[in-house]
Formats: sequence, C-alpha cells, structure tokens
Amino acid sequence: MFLLIMIFNHMVQTFFKVLAPQEALRLLLQVTPVGAERIATLAARARVLAEDLRSAVDLPHFDRAAMDGYAVRSKDTFGASQSLPAYLKLAGVVEMGKEATQSVATGEAIRISTGGMMPPKSDAVVMVEYTDEAEGGLVEIHRGVSPGQNVIQIGDDIKKGDPVFHHGRRLKAHDIGALTGIGISSVPVFKRPRIALISTGDEIVDADATPLPGQVRNINQHSLAGLIEECGGELRDWGVIPDDRQQLTSAIGQALNWADLVLLSGGSSMGAKDIALETILSFPDSEFIFHGISVAPGKPTIFAKACGKPIMGLPGYPVSALVIFDLFAGPLIRRLGGEEIAPLGRFAKTARAILKTNIASQVGREDYVRVALEQEGGQFVATPLPNKSGAIFTLVKADGMVRIDLNQDGLEAGEDVEVILF
Repeated sequence: MFLLIMIFNHMVQTFFKVLAPQEALRLLLQVTPVGAERIATLAARARVLAEDLRSAVDLPHFDRAAMDGYAVRSKDTFGASQSLPAYLKLAGVVEMGKEATQSVATGEAIRISTGGMMPPKSDAVVMVEYTDEAEGGLVEIHRGVSPGQNVIQIGDDIKKGDPVFHHGRRLKAHDIGALTGIGISSVPVFKRPRIALISTGDEIVDADATPLPGQVRNINQHSLAGLIEECGGELRDWGVIPDDRQQLTSAIGQALNWADLVLLSGGSSMGAKDIALETILSFPDSEFIFHGISVAPGKPTIFAKACGKPIMGLPGYPVSALVIFDLFAGPLIRRLGGEEIAPLGRFAKTARAILKTNIASQVGREDYVRVALEQEGGQFVATPLPNKSGAIFTLVKADGMVRIDLNQDGLEAGEDVEVILF
C-alpha cells in the first residue's frame, strides 16, 4: 500500500510540472517558425516578413514641393514682408505628373502644387498664403523663404540602400503603401502557421441547444477560433470531441498530419475524464514539457510535443482559456508565424490607472485580474471585476487586466497600476 501511494504521488508530481510564467513563455517560443514564401505585396497585409528589406531607390526620387505656392530662388525673397513685398515675374506653371524642365531664372517664380517636381535652379517654395498675383504678370511675395524651405528633397523619406523593415515584422496597412512607394511589388513572408483546434468535453453542447443540468453551451471553441485568426493562424476546427480516449486519439492523429500546432480546449485539469496528456504521450516522438503555469486564471495548462509537433492544452473554463491564449498561446502562434515576440511583461497596449479597490493575491502565483476603466478627475480608475474563471461576461465587460507579480500578496486601493489593454 505504501509503495502504491509513493507511485501515485510521483505521478501527480510529474503530471503537474508547474513553471513560472516567464520560463513557460521562453519554452513556448523555442518553436521553429514555419517556412517562407514570396507573395504579392498587395496580399501581404498582416503577414510577417521572412527577410530584412532595403530600399533600392530614393524616395522621393526628385525634389518635390511640400506646399502649394511658387517655386523660387530663395535669395530673391530675402527681406520680403507684408509692408515691403518682393516682386517676381510669373514665368510658368509646373504640371502635376510632368517633368519640370523650365528653369527658374533670377527674379522669377513658377506656380507649383503640392507634390509637383521642383523646377531646375529653384530651391524653395513660397506658400500661396503669403503671395498675391499682381498686374503685369508679377507675383507679390509677402514672406521670405530660406533654401530648402517647403521642399521635400531627393531621399528625404528614405534613401537608396537604407533599411526598410526587419524580418519578423507583421506588416500593417501603411507598410504596404510604403513598400509599393519604393517599387517593392513582392515580399518574402512566413507562411501562415496551420492551427488545429480540438475542443473536448462531454458537457459541451451547441449554441442553439438547451443545456441540461451539468451541460454548458460552447464558448471556448468560437472565441478561440477568432483569436487564432487574429494571430495570423490558418485555422482548421475539429469541433467538439467527447471525453473518449479512442476518439481523442483519432482526432489528434488527424490534426498532427495537417497542423503546425494542435490546440486543445479543455481536458487539461486533473480528473477522471481528463485524458489529454496521456493521449498525447501515446504518440511517437512525444515529449511532456510542462503541465501548469503559476498564473491565475489558467494554471492547468499543458505544453507537450507529439510526432515532433507542439501541442498546447488550454484550461476548460472560458476566462482561463482566453487569458492563457492572450498571454501564451497567442505569442506561440505568432512566433510560429515568424513574428518577434517581446518578453512577458512588455505589452503593446497599456494604460496607467488608479486602483479603486484592494486586490488579494497569493505569493508565488502571478495573477491577472480583469478591470473596467472609467475616467474620474482627468485620470483612469480601474475597478476589479469578479475573479471567476467561468464567468465569460467579466471578460466582456473588462477593458483590460492588471498583473500582480508572483512576489506580491496583492495590491491596495489607490495604487497606480499598469492596465494591459484588450
């Protein structure tokens, strides 16, 4: 009997291999990004660059007017004012989209629009607001300009040979415009990582079903599907698999044949029917990496490999699953897609706020507490929401989360806190 107890205790300790959040993320991000492909720049929004890019041209490739007005020799305007204007001869007009070939002689001005090519011998633009056209084909200049004023010069935006973007950058809409502006019509990008989503649980029913006592409508599957696609993943949804070893083995096997990452929703808490980990380890080339992250919500999180591919098991409770996705699964998917990921604790969107009420926490566990933000007296105030892992609407009502370090035993009302914005 004593021996059996010892064996059982060893199995439990092995099963719950709990890691600190930073160490868990470090292990997750050791995955190798998927391969690369070259695609049209116009199709590359939200894709991740697989190589550094440099500009092959100067932008602009000619001197351009930055304002509507008159191209002049700046020395002809020195000292001009409202009370003592300079008078220049109107010598012509620069046509948009045409090369400016007419030179500006001393004492002359040429009308020009924003973006027009600067005429030879001109070195500045007098804004139209500081001019008047006078009789006799003259232009009154009411304010002098200095050399280069109101001119975008060759290479001002970017010079030939300059770096444009580094590999690992997820391209945004304005990045696409910048690339086409320097003549880059195709780009090398990482392929979209293929993510298989398998939901598990006998208790899960469809959204249009009336759940019986003990059953719940499907929340995680639909929320996670959207989040996977937001992270750049190519999703294939395997639906809901009952808590049955044979069916789960079949689903995971099919998923491993297709996916770069298998994501399990549910089946990662200790229990009679939580068979996910033992099923994973039944596959060849499998490895148990950890089962548990010292965070709340979301401690019972699995990370393993089967057939050499990563598998991550999220907790079953909706809030736990979605918080863990934001902190760990999302970065894992983005890393598979080639994106450079910041360390845990460095978040892209944050705000400072004053905490409205106390928050209790347990030393040794990193807590992420949902908060709602309001403005009071010109500053944000963060109100903690009920800390229940299954209460999905606490996440819907939240504007963000407050992180409590694992070395802290809580936060007090009135403290200035960082809010991780959703």
